Amino acid sequence: MKKGDVIGGYRITSEPTNANGGKCVWAFAEKDGGQYFVKRFLEPKRPRDDDTRDTPSLRIRRQLAREFEERHRTIMKRLRPDARGGGNLVLATDFFHEGSTYYKVTERIDTSSLEKPQSLEPRQKMVLLKTLGMSLKQLHDIGIVHGDLKPLNVLVQKRDGAAFHTAKLIDFDDSYVAGDPPGPEEIAGDSLYGAPEWRRYMRDDGSVGGEQLTCAVDVFALGLMTHLYLTGELPHHDKRYGSPADAVDAGEQLELDIRLSDTMLGLVRSMTGRAPAGRPRMATFLKTLSDPSVCALQHRRPGSTRPSTATRPKSGGAAGGRTPSPDTTKSAGATTSPGTTASSGATPSGTKASSGTTSSGATASSGTGPRTSRIKSTMRSPGRPGGSGGAPRVPRPATEPGRPPAATDDRPATPPTAPDSPPPARPASPPPSGDAPAPRASRVRINLGDRRRDRDRGSS
Repeated sequence: MKKGDVIGGYRITSEPTNANGGKCVWAFAEKDGGQYFVKRFLEPKRPRDDDTRDTPSLRIRRQLAREFEERHRTIMKRLRPDARGGGNLVLATDFFHEGSTYYKVTERIDTSSLEKPQSLEPRQKMVLLKTLGMSLKQLHDIGIVHGDLKPLNVLVQKRDGAAFHTAKLIDFDDSYVAGDPPGPEEIAGDSLYGAPEWRRYMRDDGSVGGEQLTCAVDVFALGLMTHLYLTGELPHHDKRYGSPADAVDAGEQLELDIRLSDTMLGLVRSMTGRAPAGRPRMATFLKTLSDPSVCALQHRRPGSTRPSTATRPKSGGAAGGRTPSPDTTKSAGATTSPGTTASSGATPSGTKASSGTTSSGATASSGTGPRTSRIKSTMRSPGRPGGSGGAPRVPRPATEPGRPPAATDDRPATPPTAPDSPPPARPASPPPSGDAPAPRASRVRINLGDRRRDRDRGSS
């Protein structure tokens, strides 16, 4: 086929190309004043009618050609352009062979398509997905599987004067009757959008028969495309697997965008499930799209979504050298001392409490910088000078090993005796301004009595 050729009454008006054609070459053509799109199939090749030989290879070729013709003519017969909703289906108008080559013809249409459907408003997205879903429902209601559902085969367009973008479904070359697909060697499609059972059927591993390739294959692909149209990306999956279907088939869950509404998260999750029988029908898909808010992206509060990737702290951080994001904070029930449990809401900025919390409630420092304690308890005597006006610190014991206690006056240092139930701690007052450090007030008051009076009585 080349420009200027006349094939089946159609005069080729452009240079043939294989761009996005798969196993086909296509070109524009005209006939009786009409403009058309002509596709030339590279395979299978039809044996000549005058070839009467009966060799094994010819028998196989004749069988493949018969199945190919029957499949395309069945699809064309079942899909009627005048059917309800048929305006969103770009259907073939002619199918024929010339010599040993097969050709398929559709009307020439505007093939421009919106590049970023995710930029549309929620109501626009809802209408777009509903028109796509209605087209698929029309196929599924008559037992037809599209077989190659992907963005390249969906035209997102807005007609002149129309208020909404709609979806036109094209390219039914790989369609088949549900439960009766071509053989594993002949079946086509895009592995990125293929369903798990379709992938296994293509590998011909014996675990899936043709009867298991039903309309649920399209539902899986539509689930992926719904995520793409709403967020601009396909669901993420473990990169050990070559496609979303392979990850799902291995028991992995796809990572969906957390900005999706709860209803949409549940819908996409069920559409991309491993079991074909568990995927919803198109009627359920359309019913779910009854409210534009379902298609709106939500900005969830930190802590209400699944964990995100941890980031490295700017300065000295928690043990392990990484600071979890606010979303990763949980009430893990990490008990720090008997009767004390670290809570996700107890630390500022959503940071998890460290497992090095002491029995008095002070957090041990495990990083390069000082750690702030939520409860301070200073047991120094009233005359003992306090620290500077910086961040609160964990108090040192009154006496350090190898260092004599610092005397505040000529009175003997009497060790305080804590009561059985110390009163609750009060907030620390800010240190007074000035050059000299101010004495630190005790956070826990202990009544020690009048030690000078007791000493005078003892001497008398």
